[in-house]
Amino acid sequence: MSNYLSADTRKITTARLLEMKRKEEKISMITSYDFSMARLADAAMVDAILVGDSAANVMAGHATTLPITLDQMIYHAQCVVRGVQRAFVVVDLPFGTYQGDSIEALKSAVRVMKETGADCLKMEGGAEIRESVERILSAGIPVMAHLGLTPQSINKFGSYGVRAQGEAEARKLREDALLLESLGCCALVLEKIPASLAEEVSKTLSIPVIGIGAGRKVDGQVLVLQDMLGITQGFSPKFLRRYANLGEEIKDAINRYVSDVKTLDFPNESEQY
Repeated sequence: MSNYLSADTRKITTARLLEMKRKEEKISMITSYDFSMARLADAAMVDAILVGDSAANVMAGHATTLPITLDQMIYHAQCVVRGVQRAFVVVDLPFGTYQGDSIEALKSAVRVMKETGADCLKMEGGAEIRESVERILSAGIPVMAHLGLTPQSINKFGSYGVRAQGEAEARKLREDALLLESLGCCALVLEKIPASLAEEVSKTLSIPVIGIGAGRKVDGQVLVLQDMLGITQGFSPKFLRRYANLGEEIKDAINRYVSDVKTLDFPNESEQY
């Protein structure tokens, strides 16, 4: 397979994302939590980088996304923004910083935007967070919505299974998607829902719909970088395609380093002063 590199080097903005949807140009999105990985992803011409609250799992080893704090999200976002020139940088508002209190939500949003230089925020939920979404949008801050499997609600769901398979939940998802678009959200993430429902929502909305485990007939895709590179172990959902096996390569490299140190092979004469 040949590599795809876009000749369009413009900075990705909300307007550019809408243009991509209209032109049926698929949007590539990936997570990143640090400068080095963000710089590599940006150089590879990824369209958007999500500074996800999945940093709680990937970087800190927590079982869920719930423990990560606003200060920690801001730190990760600052690192990512320093490594990016072209990609659209989206930052998750973490659990507890916007649910149920729209004034607190705005304070959280303003902090992220002022302290990181990111392009957009992402928020999980539909009608139940309407006031918070409206207040943040009223301040001129772009919001990417997130429906379907919403990991911040894992204790409510009880599992990471496929969502919106039943008609009642599917109907609510459709209603929430239309509501979030009408409020002014710039894009929507759909996670782990039936592909046919995701396709329907994508065709209904004028804003870009980005899927993760939501089939191919949406406007873009997002994956966790460490998952698709094979760095994370023991996690293989149906939707995940591994593009490398860096976990094994990294372990092998460290093992060889340890061996070379133990046997006095490293450093050799050409590697010293």
